[in-house]
Amino acid sequence: MNFTLTSDQAALSSAIERLAVRFDVKPTDFHGFALEAHELEQELKNGEYFDIAAIPELGPVSAALVVERLARLPCTAEIALSMLVRPQLGIELPRPLAVVENARPGRFVATAKTLIIIEGDKLGIAHPGADDIQAVESLYAYPMGRLTSSPPVRWLSPDEAANVRTWLRVACAAEIAGLMQAAIDSTVEYLSVRKQFGRPLGTFQALRHRMAECAVLSGGVRRLALKAAWTGDAGDAALAALHAQDSATRVNYDVHQMTGAMGMTLELSLHLWTYRMKALLSELGGRSGQATAVALHCFEHSVGSAHGR
Repeated sequence: MNFTLTSDQAALSSAIERLAVRFDVKPTDFHGFALEAHELEQELKNGEYFDIAAIPELGPVSAALVVERLARLPCTAEIALSMLVRPQLGIELPRPLAVVENARPGRFVATAKTLIIIEGDKLGIAHPGADDIQAVESLYAYPMGRLTSSPPVRWLSPDEAANVRTWLRVACAAEIAGLMQAAIDSTVEYLSVRKQFGRPLGTFQALRHRMAECAVLSGGVRRLALKAAWTGDAGDAALAALHAQDSATRVNYDVHQMTGAMGMTLELSLHLWTYRMKALLSELGGRSGQATAVALHCFEHSVGSAHGR
């Protein structure tokens, strides 16, 4: 895959970068867990950025690039589902979107206008009323919510559901890629100023090696997410989501161990990325769900042949 941006994609990336810079600093008076970015969401809506995947010159790859970049911000908004999943449904859906998986609380559910309902192998679309949803307190750095009743659901056909699952995996991988990179950047900054034995922690070779491994994992997740967005292939999406959830587990452990007790404080803000990653680790069946999808979509012929012998 050629990762060189076209002129249209480069112009979009520059515009998103200018927008992101305005939201790249945590407010000094913020002491909570989920830092919501309502102004960012409005800017994206006004600029019609939520529709870029449907523009032939840009497409889903550009949308994935935007999702990855904006996930690095300390603040969060419902972006990934609107940019990468909504265009694939082929109908105009009010946003924000959220996923309710097997009746569990989910990200952005409390404010969602469209819900993607997952019940086992079934997948459908619902439009909740104000009395159908409720905010939930959570340590995750997302605004969480849950369904309190059962709004009417339009269940999708198996082919439609499979396509939506593919793009849910692309969205998950793209968002995790940005979160991982932001967590790594925050940790590198901490290691460059925190001293031990008279020298910055970042000068110790053992920590450098571990940070390099984290950077390799982050880069791999980003490239797999972009490839999946480019091909729209179910196998590529499953591989991207599996690598993203598996790598996020490793990176979360490493960055918190290297930042010690400071990594668990609101002051450092590391939780704004790592706890968002933790919320994404269990989505779409978690790593076991992605591994099953990889086996189905990437090795179906081999599995079938083995069973036939």
